[in-house]
Formats: sequence, structure tokens, C-alpha cells
Amino acid sequence: MTPTALDDPRFYLNRHLEWLEFNRRVLEEARDIGNPLLERVKFLAITANNLDEFVEVRVASFLQRIEHGSREIGPDGLTAEEELRKVSAAMQVMVRDQYRCWNEELLPALAKVGIRVLPANELEGKAAQAAKTFFDRRVSPMLTPVTVDPSHPFPHVLNKALCIAFLLRRRRSGNGKPYFGVLTVPRAVPRLLRLPAPDGGIHYVALQEIISAYAAKLYRGYEILASAPFRITRNSNLYLEEEETRSLLDAVDSQVSQRRKGDAVRLEIDAEAHPDIVNRLVSTFELDEALVFRAQGPVNLQRLFHLYEETPRPDLKYPPFAPRQVRVGHDADSMFEAIRRQPYLLHHPYESYDTVVHFLQTAAHDPRVLSIKQTLYRTNSDSPIAGALLDAAGKKEVTVVVELKASFDEATNIRWARSFEDAGVQVFHGLVGLKTHAKLMLIVRNDPDGKIRRYAHLGTGNYNPSTARYYSDLSLLTNDEAITSAVHDVFNFLTAYAEQPNYKPLLLAPRDMAKSCIALIDREARHARRGRPARIIAKINAVIDPPIIQALYRASRAGAEIDLIVRGQCALVPGLRGVSSRIRVRSIVGRFLEHSRIFYFENGGKPELYLGSADWMPRNLYERVEVLFPLKDPHQCERVCNEILSSYLADTRKARILGSDGSYSRPRAVRNGHGFSAQDHFMRLAAGDGDPVHIPALRKQSVVYTPNTMIAPPAGDSEEEGSLDTSNATV
Repeated sequence: MTPTALDDPRFYLNRHLEWLEFNRRVLEEARDIGNPLLERVKFLAITANNLDEFVEVRVASFLQRIEHGSREIGPDGLTAEEELRKVSAAMQVMVRDQYRCWNEELLPALAKVGIRVLPANELEGKAAQAAKTFFDRRVSPMLTPVTVDPSHPFPHVLNKALCIAFLLRRRRSGNGKPYFGVLTVPRAVPRLLRLPAPDGGIHYVALQEIISAYAAKLYRGYEILASAPFRITRNSNLYLEEEETRSLLDAVDSQVSQRRKGDAVRLEIDAEAHPDIVNRLVSTFELDEALVFRAQGPVNLQRLFHLYEETPRPDLKYPPFAPRQVRVGHDADSMFEAIRRQPYLLHHPYESYDTVVHFLQTAAHDPRVLSIKQTLYRTNSDSPIAGALLDAAGKKEVTVVVELKASFDEATNIRWARSFEDAGVQVFHGLVGLKTHAKLMLIVRNDPDGKIRRYAHLGTGNYNPSTARYYSDLSLLTNDEAITSAVHDVFNFLTAYAEQPNYKPLLLAPRDMAKSCIALIDREARHARRGRPARIIAKINAVIDPPIIQALYRASRAGAEIDLIVRGQCALVPGLRGVSSRIRVRSIVGRFLEHSRIFYFENGGKPELYLGSADWMPRNLYERVEVLFPLKDPHQCERVCNEILSSYLADTRKARILGSDGSYSRPRAVRNGHGFSAQDHFMRLAAGDGDPVHIPALRKQSVVYTPNTMIAPPAGDSEEEGSLDTSNATV
């Protein structure tokens, strides 16, 4: 085989441009006439929310690296300046396409079914009177108009707050001098006002339209020459010196409060804004023109979430879906006995997350349970998971590892951490410099036979029953001694930095996960070279780690077949002759957010399956505490292979295929409601409708977990069939 430098920049796509490609796939769902109309509106709002977070974190990091003079070059050969230039241009195209979708596709389609978003200057009769009354009673008392002059400096504009800028001229004694006015649209007022509609339809007007229409009442004595809504996005990265802080909780709390005042990163402004307004804002916020985005419609398309939520048209939304309820026992004794007999694998949201909540709630109230340990990365503000942990406090030993630095959920996690501490829960915040992203729960119980046993929940998704309704994830409830013992060791690692030589059968980041994953991939390459069955299937959120990508390239060159089901960023370039010709990459974007991580290794005919919380990204492999766990039960392995993975690989409705140029296309030009959808298939199965289509099985024989594969091979026999040799795995 001809040697090839696998670190060649041509073999890597830019991760940030690939993220924008992911957001474009979400935008495609907004444009897909096969989706219900209001769901299309929601998809458009999701693209705006996604772009906000991308700007707050990723674009902000580009600017910061440039400011600090970084000359670091990424795997794709780009510097920070080059990345920012390419990303800014791609974002401009994205924003243009978002508004084209809204103006040319969604607005006309909504009008056809009697739903209209009207400009304030077109309101008449009862609608105009309703808008005026709403302004006078609800809005005006909350407004604080500012005129910028030497005694009134430019007000601080909070992150992502919708504002309106005005060009003003005094009616008297102003010498014709223009003034600049700024008004912040209050967040406590609904963004859309529903109006009386004469034709029985559903009409709305945007809040900023109402304020602009009645702004003369706020600026009495001035003539309003021009006005324009605008929005500033700020740097929302947290900058913590963990080694130097006395309390991580207080440090994060302080940083979160400062987030709203970070450096400006982006300006969004009405496309019709007067040039003097634009120039004043660009100068004030010290922004480059490339980061000024002109909105051909409502500034901040996120407000369309309100249109989706407040419009009472269920016929224009997805039909309600009720997940299948999986009951494990009817009381504490029968529940734990059932888990002792067999592990339970749950596929959310098709199988209800209530089973996981019930598992913890039952343990919290069971007098036989001695202790509960739990990790929390993201959870909802009224979480029954957190409530169960509070109920257990004082009755048994409860330990919770709360990740304070979960992006954009810091404030919620701080509140829960303080509530836990007040209730007597032992609260830890993980390890310095590492985020705790693993999804683990460990129950220790004195069973009726007098034996003390451990029970665990391990998952691919957050302990958040709210998002579990629309995130695709997997959960395992198990009594397996090897797994529960390893989970116990992981908690000791998190609370005391107590290190074990290994955490078998788990793969733990940052200890050994990267090295082990590379070794598993390299093992497939060895099998392929020897003519044995060799295949890798990874369902994952992102693939951007260069050592992992190089291992996949090596396996492809050796003859292993590789299928990657990657929801978001994929820096690997598929289909390159002599490098990745055996690698195929697809992305599934649909009704539910694909969040589960599944790793399948053929292993020469003795397949292995791992599930877990980690993506193949540097941050997951080297900067977080993550866990991958083996799936041992043959029936559950068969289910994951021949029901779940095979369905994703058969999807022609919601799948997009990655080309070697970094773009995605639908398979066989399937579009607008036709083809096979894995998510629809899973919903039918959950509803008990059977298997309506034939899906080729991934494997005909049973998948058997072989625990000795995690044992290093004897010296001099590093390619023993079934062995996992990590000695030559480069990380």
C-alpha cells in the first residue's frame, strides 16, 4: 500500500463550516413541504437559535484568538483569520437563505391557511385599536427611551436583547442637529400580539412593530427621522481560572452574570435601516462589516417559536406521539428483582423516559436503598430527577456531581447545586479543568436476601425528562457486577480523583477512551488485512478528532467497511480514492434530535457494541469525563443492530449523504415526504403497528459481547483475534 500522509489538510473539512452545513440541513426541514407547516416554522426558529449559540461561542473564539495573535493552524490548514473569513461569508449566505425561506415560502403558505403576521401600518379597525390598547396598558409603562447626548451615554445593550434605534431631530432649538435614540424592547412582554381577525383567521403583529408605530409618544418634542430594530450578540464564553478560585460555584455564578455584557460579536439589523443608524451602531460596537447581518424581515427569527406555540392549529403540527411505557416491576422489590434477572435497554423518546425517572424515585423512597450517586450535566428547571434526589437527602447517602459549566445551562445547575447543598446532599463539581459529561446513576441496596448489590443507569442522554421527549437516546438499567463496580470507580475518580489502573469494561475519558477507540478501529484494520469480517458503524454527533479520523482512514485503506451516522460536524472526507473510499457518512435530521452514540465493531465475526455520552471530538476525548459502556445482552445487541442501526442506514427520507466536497445531498433525490424514515419507523414500532417495511438486517448471527477483548494481548501476539491492543494506538 502506497504510504500517504494522513495529516494532509486536504483530508480534513473545516469543523465550523461543517457545523453551518448541519444548520443548513435543519433549514432544509423548514423548506420541506412534506413537513407540517407550523413545524416548518419551528425548524426555521431552531436554525436562528442554533446560529445564536454558534456566534456566541465559536465566532467569539475566532475573534479572541485573532486579538491574542494566535498563529495556530487547524487540521484543515486554516488560521483563525481564514476561518473567520470563510465562516462569516457562509453565515451571510445562511441568513440570506433563512429570510428567503420566511418571505418566499412560509409567509405565503401561512397566509393560504389564514395565518398572517401583519405590519403595524396595515392595521385597521378593531385590530388597530387592540394594538393601541396593548401598547398603552402593557408596553408603554415598561419602556425607557434614551436619547444619546453628553449627559446620556449610549446605554449598555444586553446580549441578544431586541432594541430599536432612532434618528431624531428636536422640533425646537435643535439647530437641525440629529440625535440618536435607543430603546430596549422588554423581554417580559409577548413578542407577538394576536389581533382580532375579520375573516376568522389568525392574525398577529410583532411587538417591535407596535413600539415603532407609537414611538412618537415616547419621544415627544422630537421628530423621528428613521428607526430600525437591531440586536447585538455578545461573547458568551466563560473564562475561569479554576486552579486559582476558592469556589468554582461562585466563580461560575459571577461569570454567568457577566456574560450578558461580553464583547459584541454580531450586529443584526433591519435591511432597510438608515445608513446613519447602521454606521453609528457599527462604530459603537466596534464591529467589522462582515459581522453585520441585514434582516429582510423580523430581526431575530427565534421569535417564530411563539408563532408555533401560540397558534391553535394542531392540523398544522405533527400528530401527538405517545411513547411506549415500559414498566419495570410494580414496587421497589419487584423492580430491583426484575433488573437482577435481566438488563433493560430503553430507546427514547419512543420508549418513555418515565421508566428512568421511576427508577430513581423508587430508589429515593425505598428504605432498603443505602446510597444514590448521580451525575447531572443538563436538567430542566422543575426536574423530577432533581426532586427525587432532594427527597432522598437525609434518608440515605446521596452524592451528586453537578457540572456547573454546561454551556447555557450554568444558571439552572447553580440553583440546583445550592438546593442540593441546603438539603444535605454531598455536592461535587467534578475535576479541575474537566467537564463531567458522563450520564451515570448508581444505587446501592440491601436486598431482601441480605446481600448488598449495586444497580446502575447508564445513558447516552442528559437526565432531563423534558428534552427526553424529543431527543433520541438510549438508556441501560443493569445489575451487572463488572459494570456497576466500574461505575463506582468512576464516581470515586470524580469525587476524590482516586485513579484505578483501568475502568474495564467501561472506556473512560480522558483516561483511556481515545486510545481504546483508536485500538478498536485499528483492530478492524487488522481483521480486514487478514480477510476476516471487518466493519465499523458509529452513530454519533460529531467526528472531528484528527487521531480518530486518521485511524478510520487506515481502516478504510486496509479494507474495512465503515458507515458513520453523524448528526452534526464531520471533518472526515469520505470517498477519497486510496484514503477513504470505503467510508460513507450520512446525517439524519428530523422530528427528533438524534443524540444517541452507538459504536459497532465487527471484530472478525465476534461483534462488539458500545453506547455512551462521547463524540469523537477533542473536547469529549481529552477535556471531559465521558463513559462508553459495552452492551452485553445478545438480544439487546440484536435490537440495536437489526432494529436501530439498520433503520438509520436504510433511511432515505431524512438522511443526507456527505460528499467529498463537504456538501450534503439527499439519497436518490428523495424529498418532500417520500421514502423511508427511521424515526417514523420507530414511532410505528412504539405504537405496536409492527414492521411495515423490510429493512435488511445488519447481521444474521447473534452479536456476542466477549469481555476478554478488553484485555491486552500477550507479548509478541498483538494481533491475536479478538484482542484489543492499545500499545500502538497514537493519541
